[in-house]
Amino acid sequence: MKLLANRDFLRLWTGETVSVFGSQITLLALPLAAVLTLHAGSFQMGLLSAASMLPWLLFALPAGVWTDRRPRRRRILIAADLGRAAILLTVPAAAALDVLSFAQLAVVAFAAGTLTLFFALSWVSYLPTIVPREQLVDANSKLMTSTSAAQIAGPTFAGALVGLVTAPFAILVDACSFLVSAFFLARIRTPEQERPIEAARPWRHDLAVGLRFVGRDGLQRSIAGSAATLNFFGSAQLAIVVLYASAELGMSPGLIGLAFAAGAVGALIGAVLAPRVTTRLGPGRAILWATVLFPIGLAILPLASPGQPRLVSAAIVALSEFVGGIGVMVFDVNTAGLRQAVTPPELMGRSAGAMSFLTQSAKPLGSLFGGALGAALGLHTTLWLAAAGGLLVIPWTVFSPLRSRGPIPAAD
Repeated sequence: MKLLANRDFLRLWTGETVSVFGSQITLLALPLAAVLTLHAGSFQMGLLSAASMLPWLLFALPAGVWTDRRPRRRRILIAADLGRAAILLTVPAAAALDVLSFAQLAVVAFAAGTLTLFFALSWVSYLPTIVPREQLVDANSKLMTSTSAAQIAGPTFAGALVGLVTAPFAILVDACSFLVSAFFLARIRTPEQERPIEAARPWRHDLAVGLRFVGRDGLQRSIAGSAATLNFFGSAQLAIVVLYASAELGMSPGLIGLAFAAGAVGALIGAVLAPRVTTRLGPGRAILWATVLFPIGLAILPLASPGQPRLVSAAIVALSEFVGGIGVMVFDVNTAGLRQAVTPPELMGRSAGAMSFLTQSAKPLGSLFGGALGAALGLHTTLWLAAAGGLLVIPWTVFSPLRSRGPIPAAD
């Protein structure tokens, strides 16, 4: 069956696209609420950015085991969507009552991030249930293409919305998007295969199984190392870029939103090109070249400096986001397809939890690094140091089995 004739995939695709559109609003509105409404500084911005990703450091491994022990992943996805909607609604409610605080923003970021972790681990495990193995790269490409399209409109709309109703109230749109996602997930009809679940085993055994599976395989180990490096230095920049653009470059919320949208354009192009690049080079070499683009994107950002015309600074920030968006999307499409194809179904949750722990844990650490370094050395210097550190991603793929990895075979 052709992928676009798969109604359940279309339902998953639609819900995910709407949800990502809303999430792009929060991605910009939450830090802008901290900067413009609560006047947060560099270290606080690092803390806020870290709060949303801290659950991956704390819970990724046990969440992977827990997910593998649940017979129905779709229920987890729906519950996570409904929970995130409820959590985000507290921000505009507090703003309306004039009691919004930085502590609340951090708690909201952490709680929503925790549910996002469970959603992500379940989603990785659930997609192969409704999509054949040989269509996984195409399915991931389509999901990430529409995600990128939503990301193009999302930041632009978010910037305008923040200017119109202020940042806390803009988050209301994201809460509604999670309700839409839950609705479409609830309409999926493909039954989940029964899986052997041995809940009596000690949790530490299953934690170790997931880590061993990732650590012993050279391909998965190189993906983990490159993604962790990418996430650490990318998050160091991301933690302070909104503050830098607003406070030092003098960019308005609307202009920041337009610059962020350029990153989504790059991601859209990357998602569209990913299957073609994969066909031409193979998934391994496609990932390798994607990791070359990533540090280039990081190095462009600090070229925007105080004293430049605002439109010039905005163009440089946009170019940085654009180049990085292409590289990250080609990387994500191919690594997702490879890992889903080579991982046994009974290990999906544990391996995803182990991979998430090893890669996503770098994000809160990178955010804290960026925020602390920005407070100590200045924002501009920190951007340059993060760009230099981004070069460390290249050896992980150059000296790895990814160079010779061929096409993903069809299922037997």
